[in-house]
Amino acid sequence: MFTAPPSRRALLRGALGLGTAAALTACGGGSTTARTSGDVTLSLWTHDPGYEAFFRKGIPEADRLTDFRYHLDVTRAGPADLVTKLLAQAVAGRGTPDSIGFEIGSFPRMLRGDIAPRLLRDLTPDLAAVPGLKDDLLPARLAPFGRDGKVYALDSDTPMVVYYYRDDLFTRWKLPKSTATWEEFAELGARVHQDHGASLCVVSTAGSDAGQIVQSFQMLLYQRGGAFFDAEQNLVLDSPEAEETLRFLCDGLRSGFVIDISDYYGAAMQAALKSGKVVGLPMAIWYKNYGLIANVPEQKGRWQVRALPRFEGGGGVTAALGGTGFGVVKDKANTVAATDFLLSTWLTHDGQVRRFTETGYLPTRRSVYADPGLNATTDDFCGGQHLFRLYRSLLPDVPAFHQSPDQSILFDVLAGNLLRAYRGDTTPRQALKQTAADYRDQAGR
Repeated sequence: MFTAPPSRRALLRGALGLGTAAALTACGGGSTTARTSGDVTLSLWTHDPGYEAFFRKGIPEADRLTDFRYHLDVTRAGPADLVTKLLAQAVAGRGTPDSIGFEIGSFPRMLRGDIAPRLLRDLTPDLAAVPGLKDDLLPARLAPFGRDGKVYALDSDTPMVVYYYRDDLFTRWKLPKSTATWEEFAELGARVHQDHGASLCVVSTAGSDAGQIVQSFQMLLYQRGGAFFDAEQNLVLDSPEAEETLRFLCDGLRSGFVIDISDYYGAAMQAALKSGKVVGLPMAIWYKNYGLIANVPEQKGRWQVRALPRFEGGGGVTAALGGTGFGVVKDKANTVAATDFLLSTWLTHDGQVRRFTETGYLPTRRSVYADPGLNATTDDFCGGQHLFRLYRSLLPDVPAFHQSPDQSILFDVLAGNLLRAYRGDTTPRQALKQTAADYRDQAGR
């Protein structure tokens, strides 16, 4: 068992900003001798070059706060490929990384059987060893990468769902920019479609991408208070909240309030944005960079962001969509070093501030939302809006997202039934009941 020298550990605790009590400890495990200091080259796997850039830039700070001098050996591949390779290398008994980023949709494979506890370090003791740190982390963003009270990866973002709208067109058409409920907003949207041929909401109907189809429904379902799975991985989809949400989208498609687009990022969406057929939509905060700026950079200054309208029946004013959790492979020579590296880059106040300013990903610690610099920032694409202040106000409503090893089965069967409901081939109630039956038949539970 290794305990880092108090001087360096005190630096790390100070950077985490939550007291000076018990030092973190970590064990190398098994027969592997853990490196405790000095030069170390970490093998890091990620799907996103933005994460690579973030971690490389954080090396000097990690060197200062820990007993190591870091170098990175980075491998990039698609999210699903990274998990496939990790499992294959684990079976082979060699070639696993020291740290790996799990895109949220790929992590459920780690939840099957005892894969996660056998391969990944439980980070819960590391978080608990710093007074107040775990309580400062948002439970909603620990949930997707945890199981049975253990945390196997730390999320990169608090990807809140917000409402994007064309401020210039709302002004020209004299539309209210603050509507209390979705039901009221849907009535407004039907009139906008009738008068201007535009829609205020979007659903994806990309037949080859079940994830995108499901996301359109998922965002509003979780805002309404529904869910796919509970904390015990039980399916809870077939609920009054889910039926209400699906009926709301189906009715919106009939009225023109909602438009169906093949996907959120491709040519069809770009054309709809450029032509003014889509002048508003609910989406995660990262859509500004990956959907709007990527497709319509010339519309800079014309877009604004607001909280989602509430549903009359209940729920909050936001949801969450997406995320990537970075974990540490256990029982390796570099396990201690990788854990220290993750804590000293990912979880410090300065690291969380830098992550937002460099990547646009929101902090996962509550205390960082009080940072005066972040609250003073303005967004040029959104007309100088103080977006971080809006995100801070939405924080209490961010719902947890629990995952299941059989989540891919659910997405496949749900996507098809959503499309049938959108087309009017089945009712929302029938679509959900059929999804639950198909899921249980294929998943065996």
